[in-house]
Amino acid sequence: MSKPFTARSYAFTEQGDALNWIGGKFVPAASGQTLPVENPRHARVMGRVVLSGPADVEAAVQAARAARKEWAAMPVRERADIFYRLKSLLQRDIEELAWLVSHENGKTYAEGRASVEKAIECVEFGCALGNMGAGEQLDVSRGVNCHVEHEPLGVVAGVSPFNFPLMVCMWMLPQALVGGNAFLLKPSEVVPFSAGRLALLVKEAGVPDGIFNIVNGGADAVNALCDHPSIKAVGFVGSTRVGRMVYARGGATGKTMLCLGGAKNHLMIVPDADRTLTASNVVASFTGCAGQRCMAASVLLAVGNVDAILDDIVSGASRIRLGEDMGAIISKAALDRITGYIDDAQRRGAKVVLDGRTAKRPDGGYWIGPTILDHCTRDMPCATEEIFGPVLSILRVKTLDEALAIENANPYGNAACIYTTSGAVANYVTSRVEAGMVGVNVGVPVPREPFGFGGWNHSKFGAGNMTGYDGWRFWTRPRKVTTKWTVQSDTTWMG
Repeated sequence: MSKPFTARSYAFTEQGDALNWIGGKFVPAASGQTLPVENPRHARVMGRVVLSGPADVEAAVQAARAARKEWAAMPVRERADIFYRLKSLLQRDIEELAWLVSHENGKTYAEGRASVEKAIECVEFGCALGNMGAGEQLDVSRGVNCHVEHEPLGVVAGVSPFNFPLMVCMWMLPQALVGGNAFLLKPSEVVPFSAGRLALLVKEAGVPDGIFNIVNGGADAVNALCDHPSIKAVGFVGSTRVGRMVYARGGATGKTMLCLGGAKNHLMIVPDADRTLTASNVVASFTGCAGQRCMAASVLLAVGNVDAILDDIVSGASRIRLGEDMGAIISKAALDRITGYIDDAQRRGAKVVLDGRTAKRPDGGYWIGPTILDHCTRDMPCATEEIFGPVLSILRVKTLDEALAIENANPYGNAACIYTTSGAVANYVTSRVEAGMVGVNVGVPVPREPFGFGGWNHSKFGAGNMTGYDGWRFWTRPRKVTTKWTVQSDTTWMG
């Protein structure tokens, strides 16, 4: 994994093995077991990843504990300064990283590059923590001052998903490291290579050995992170099913936990919506990253007569070019799951107005085209369960309140969007919708730093948000200090 990734096209390229990164070195897993890693565009093995367990987590924790005290003793601004260098290195190597993300995940090059650019933005926020991380202070009474110090937790860990191999790591790493912690990353075993390249850049930037470690693997590695008594906090991004289990397992040991789960995002279109803006935005929302993102549009609630806009959406989605405008599906199992939902919806009476099941590419791989299901009903699985693919289910409703009732009845609460030209309608929806992230004419309402990323309900387990200033709070603990130095002549009960 120490070799650079040389591909600058979609042509299949082998990468070798993804090893663990412990104490500043690539090392094999204790088990000796590995798992093949496929390039989804070609359905060919581009390398293998080691499968770790408790022994590997223990080794990473020991390396982290040996390094963390000296790291925590550094002034916060010196730790933040290292991230300026990391940002520069990421910008230097953006072409390599973008192509690497594309090859291991199946994204288009443009999507891979955009995800790296977003990772750089997260690093930039980490640089700012040297100033933003200052604790609050106030003279609360005559001669009495209270102030807050943000102390590191110690050794912490993060588990990242397959859909954004580099970006989601950077949701956690800057705040955790600038906060003075040592960090263990467990990347998705499906996309382990970007994390390995990141390890080398983190070392080159000046982060001491042992402060950033990678433990590759599957469920055994995640369970070991949750169980280890020296790991004080775990951040997780993935499915709701796994997130709920990770949250319960880590929380049972007393860890601070924040687990972001799945989604069933609803878009609402009312008749006064801007036709051109709405159609193009909806298409981008449900087809971007092949629908494999928790912020993708999933259900479209068509309020009243919006048929002209729906026609434009179908027309726009039909022009998406596989392999150029939209990438591959991550695996054969994921492709089978997505097509299964479409087959089921058709059997139940939904109308397939755009069918991506026959889409093929000459280079093989796991492909499905944009798919639109009209006249769906509330009881269909396609309208209630997370598909995680480029499938849009349309439910037709008569009123905005009916649309809101459908959205608010779903167990997830990640994101929602209203398309309208009316400020009154926008305010009505944004104040009533059950979602942690809401868009007005923005189908992928991802908050930008310093605003935090995080949903509600079954889309999140734990308090706060993963990114932004909430992330700083999550990876640190506040120490409240109250001081008094002199006796005041006009004392209060506190003085």
